[in-house]
Parts: sequence; structure tokens; C-alpha cells
Amino acid sequence: MLSVVIIGGLHADARKAAVAQLLADVPGSVVLHHDLATAAAGTVVRTIRDATGLVGAGEAPLVNDCACCALREDLVPELLRIRDAGGTRMAVVELWDSVEPKAMAEVVTAGGLTVTGVITAVDPALVLPYLGDGDDLAERDLAAAATDQRTVADTFARQLEYAPVLAVADSPEADDEDRELLAQLHPTARQVPIGQVTPADDLTVPAPRRGPLTPLAQAALAGFDVESAAAAQHPACALLPADADAHGVATLVWHRRRPFHPERLYEALEDITCAAARSRGRFWLADKPDVLLHWDAAGGALCVESAGPWLASLPDAAWDMLPPVRRAAAALDWHPEHGDCCQHLVFTSPGLDRDGLCRLLESCLLTDTEYAAGRDAWKRLPPAFDTLLEV
Repeated sequence: MLSVVIIGGLHADARKAAVAQLLADVPGSVVLHHDLATAAAGTVVRTIRDATGLVGAGEAPLVNDCACCALREDLVPELLRIRDAGGTRMAVVELWDSVEPKAMAEVVTAGGLTVTGVITAVDPALVLPYLGDGDDLAERDLAAAATDQRTVADTFARQLEYAPVLAVADSPEADDEDRELLAQLHPTARQVPIGQVTPADDLTVPAPRRGPLTPLAQAALAGFDVESAAAAQHPACALLPADADAHGVATLVWHRRRPFHPERLYEALEDITCAAARSRGRFWLADKPDVLLHWDAAGGALCVESAGPWLASLPDAAWDMLPPVRRAAAALDWHPEHGDCCQHLVFTSPGLDRDGLCRLLESCLLTDTEYAAGRDAWKRLPPAFDTLLEV
């Protein structure tokens, strides 16, 4: 059986160091990489390397002017070819800088292959700079398609939070605050050290090792569940960080039962979004009481999306059609009056003003008088979020 390991991350030097270490750690392994930087010329360049160097190369044509689409079309056939040829124990898929691991893990699994690990390589000293970078990927020549509107910050956040394993570089520039920020952003991740990062141009693969597998190789082969990973990121049942405060970094978990007043929340969005390096979760608007809304903010920019209905708004028969993890998450949040409708937002940042942020959030909730007016009155409140939600 061919084990497929996906390694991604915008921190290219850390990513390449992790890949080089895996090639040395696991005899009979290869690394497959699609370079999307060549997409402007109309093709995506594919390379295959083992511990001795380049063993194959080719090109994949663009699909719908989308480099990422070309990657999807070419990746599975190449992995199947490697599997069927035999002699390869592990194929490491090294993702290009801005490619997100979730989509690739799902593509590989759907193709009938076994993903045994998804790893994001991280340099702790670069976590805050990347998380605070609101530039569009296109401005940094990192866009995967002409229509790519993602930012550096939100792309990095998703890369970081999806992977159950973080390959952490031994960065001389990193301090306790950097490492604490990384730990609070993704507290459930298994952190595995990699060697000190070397500039990518100077990177060489170490001599193959003998003996027991290293922690990084063990993590790469430990197993991966695509459905569980997706559920852990879904706003209705996401595994969000817990309250924490150490080394100048704090995480605030803000949980309330009362809905937001749409206009007051909309007016406060900039202040709330800029209060933390990273914030995410689910929230409840009074004028849309049946809609579960997703809050996703990084780099000073906020994305708000509908994530479907709250379970409280569905008939009992519909519950049987939902995944068990979704029902379990709703049960944990259940309230006799409102069901699973709630505010559950998490803010993580160095220098977080917890008290000030709490006051600001509280001021956006319905007042006692507004709350007592009931749902029919709530629905008549001005729909301030319709533009954001493209209603």
C-alpha cells in the first residue's frame, strides 16, 4: 500500500526542510510537487524527487485558467502511477505555497488512495507576521488562479488549523510569545520538531537514516480521517481553542445565548475584527434567528458566511440526516428556549484586551427590552448584514 502524506504551508523554508527530513527518514519515499508559479505561462510544472535527487518531471496544462484545478486533475493520476509501479513506500505531496491542504486531502482520498498524514510546516517566528498580513495573495504572486481573492492571513490560518500535525522549525528568531501564539491558535495539534531552517536554495537532503522512525515520520504515517478533519473545521462543530493566557498571548472564549442586534454589531465590526490577530466561531443575528453564521477573521479582514440552519430551526425528522458529530455539538450547546442558537466566538492574540473586547461584544447584544419583544420583532430589525452575506 502506498502511504500519501500531504505537507503544506506558506512558510516555504520550513516546508522544504520538513520534506527533506521525511525523504531521509523513510527509505523508499518520493516527493511530488506541482509548481504553480509557472501558471502564467500556461502550464504547471510537476517534479518527482527521492533522496538522491530528481527522478521525473512533466507539465500539466491549466484547467479553466486555474493552476489549482490543474493540480487536482494531475495529482491523483500521478500518485496512482507511482503506486502501481511499486517499490515506493510513501509519497510526500509537497503543496505549493498557497495551496490549502483540505482540498488536496479530499481529492486524494476520493481518488481511492490512502492519506496517512496531513502536516503544515511552520516557522514560529513567522506566525504573527503572516497572521497579520492582510495583502491579497495576488499582490504577493501567490494566487492559485486569476480569480483567487484570498489573503495571506486567512490562507495561512486555514493551513495551520486544518492539519492535525505541525512540523515546527527550530527558528533562532522565535521567542516564547511566538511559540505560545502557535500553541493557542491550534492547541489540539501534535507539534513535531524539524531541524533548524535553512534557506531553500541551500537545502540538501540528509543522508538516509537507519533504525526506528523519527517523530516526524511517525506522525506522517499515523493515519488521517478526512471526514473528522472537515468536521473539526465546520463552524457548527469546530474544535475551537479554550481560554488561555500565557507569555503575553491570550485566548478569549466568548459564549452568550442572546442574539446580536444587526446594526450595532455591523457598526462595531472593524473594532472587533482588529482586536485580535485571529478570531473565529459561530454567531446569531436577531433578524436572521434561524441562520447559523460563520465568523472568520485574520489580518484585520473578516469573512462572514451562512453555514446553514441552526438545528433548533429544523424538524425532528431532519436530524437523522445529519452527521453524529453535528448532532453532538448541538446537544452540548442546547438551551431549553433557544436550542443550539448562541454566540461562540474565540479571539487569540498577543496583548489582547479581554475586558474591553467583552464590553464591546456585550454592547452589540439585544437589550432587555429588545429581547423581550420576541422573534417576530427581531426579524423586523434592519438587515445590516445582507450586503456581507450577498442576500
